[in-house]
Amino acid sequence: MASDGKQLIHVRFAPDGTVTEIAERPEGLDAQQWFAKLSNTAGSSFQSLSGGRGLFRLAPDEVAALKATAQQ
Repeated sequence: MASDGKQLIHVRFAPDGTVTEIAERPEGLDAQQWFAKLSNTAGSSFQSLSGGRGLFRLAPDEVAALKATAQQ
């Protein structure tokens, strides 16, 4: 968890832009599906990093709600 109380969800991308790894992924979703869900609902909280990486900064309750709706 970040010092501002936000939960960090780390993402790794392949050279072609597909998602290879992503944190907090709910069961039943692959990495690309979870990234799409986060991007569609919380895209403004995404930060691109160098080296094919990025992260989402979300409140813990936001992450819990997104995980719950992802499994419906």
